[in-house]
Amino acid sequence: MGDGVRGRRVLLTGGAGFLGRPVAERLRAAGAAEVFVPRRADYDLTDADAVRRVYADARPDTVVHLAAEVGGIGANRSNPGRYFYANMAMGLHMIEQARRSEVEKLVQVGTVCSYPKHTPVPFREDDLWNGYPEETNAPYGIAKKALLTMLAAYREQYGLRGAYLLPVNLYGPSDNFDPETSHVIPALIRKCELARRNGDSEVVCWGTGTASREFLYVDDCADAIVAATARHDGSEPVNLGSGTETTIRDLTETIARLTGFEGRVAWDPSRPDGQPRRCLDTSRARELLGFTAAVDLEDGLRRTIEWYRAEGDLARPVR
Repeated sequence: MGDGVRGRRVLLTGGAGFLGRPVAERLRAAGAAEVFVPRRADYDLTDADAVRRVYADARPDTVVHLAAEVGGIGANRSNPGRYFYANMAMGLHMIEQARRSEVEKLVQVGTVCSYPKHTPVPFREDDLWNGYPEETNAPYGIAKKALLTMLAAYREQYGLRGAYLLPVNLYGPSDNFDPETSHVIPALIRKCELARRNGDSEVVCWGTGTASREFLYVDDCADAIVAATARHDGSEPVNLGSGTETTIRDLTETIARLTGFEGRVAWDPSRPDGQPRRCLDTSRARELLGFTAAVDLEDGLRRTIEWYRAEGDLARPVR
């Protein structure tokens, strides 16, 4: 198929967001003729007419669909209907309009939340359909997984070429640190940093701490997405991760140490742990994309904490 980036007009949804900004930078550096980043105020991607307009305005050769509505466990429990509808509607309209506009390639970014709750570790792409996702994020995960089937069907019937990527939990500078909607790493960084500044003797964390997760630094994920956009063309999903599993308890202790919080960490088992374990088999990404994560967890956490201290909400006076 050739390079899907160099000399191409790329429509990048979600391109102003946490992951989208480094993806946009790398697409430009890789030789994209133009990277068109739609803003929500101008184009509501859950609306079919707005999606038709953005394709008409961008005139893309290649589409990278990153845009999503998602949050941590609490946000997923509060917004199951919204998260299903928004993610399903955006993907549905984006893929259909790609077909109508005869784009050369569409890259759909999915989610690790699509995997079954009790997937054997490490998660292999072939296990994606072998059970129901963890309940708190199932609506989001199922909506995203349905788009994998849609892409495969459109490839078979219409010849729409695409790639489907499954990134694990992301983190890094510019992440969402809102205490209501953030994922686990920014939530813990904010909690420990605020406790350190206030001289608190204790922080309380959700769950038991026994659940495990895998984390991928945002710049590493951006590198993988651009590699897939440039050269991957296949119907099989591809995991994107670091291949390293860590428990939430160990993660919390590491963040407490790196922030300098010396108090007690208390666990609230009345709050959900989420999926019991999460760690990916990343061999397919190495084989197909030549991708291996470059930033290890402690280094990435240190960079994220430094950014938060300089730029995050606690960089301003606490009221």
